[in-house]
Amino acid sequence: MRLKFNFLIIILLMLPFALVAEDVIVLEGNYQLRNIYVSNKIVSSGVGFCVTNVFVNGEVSPDEINSEAFEIDLSLYNFNIGTPVTVEIFYKEGCLPNIINPLALKPQATFKTENIKLNGDILEWTSVNETGSLPYQVQQFKWNKWVKVGEIKGEGSPEIHEYKYKVNPVSGKNRFRVIQKSGDGRTKVSPEVDFTSSKPQLTFEYSKKEKSVNFTGETSFEMYDAYGRIIKRGFSNKINVEDLEKGVYYINYDNTFSEFKK
Repeated sequence: MRLKFNFLIIILLMLPFALVAEDVIVLEGNYQLRNIYVSNKIVSSGVGFCVTNVFVNGEVSPDEINSEAFEIDLSLYNFNIGTPVTVEIFYKEGCLPNIINPLALKPQATFKTENIKLNGDILEWTSVNETGSLPYQVQQFKWNKWVKVGEIKGEGSPEIHEYKYKVNPVSGKNRFRVIQKSGDGRTKVSPEVDFTSSKPQLTFEYSKKEKSVNFTGETSFEMYDAYGRIIKRGFSNKINVEDLEKGVYYINYDNTFSEFKK
């Protein structure tokens, strides 16, 4: 009888903890000189708020969280830019708070181009003021649009960094630039660099016998069907079109575009 009584006491002591179920939002990334803003809610009972605790890299945050909106002040921790940060926001089950800026720990495109030039077929640029490691996308203007031709990882720190990327110039005028895209979709663009190539203009012919499109030299290409859907892309002096149905197709190649009928 005494054993049953002691067991009942244990269950009663544990009951309050079992009733307070919690969930957690975890934000991970690197310090970007930005704080995190939270829109809190009042619990359904009308007493107290959803968020129960906030931890920053395992430490309890000193910020006041018992309000309808609060700020997690990351500047209190003296983090350097790029320091790994994990923020855990605990809240009562079924009472989800709203994180106003959930990308605060994600790198933003902040680079500044100090210099950009072409050295033969090598695109060289020098950048400063990077606050997170984002890829640089190398773009070339051709076919009446900016086309991605390569990518290189950014170093992600504010000091000067030098980058090089081998490009494939087309005949005639060439234009190049680099861009970075932030997690929220915003884009940072470098100045353009251009030069005129002495390469001869490429042409092509459709070989019915070989069932291929043959260029007069190697080139990047894109092929579209009559509905504007891209069906082939690559770099070669030939495109095998044996698998294509009869019809009209459009090709972007070298610095121009054209069409052919199979």
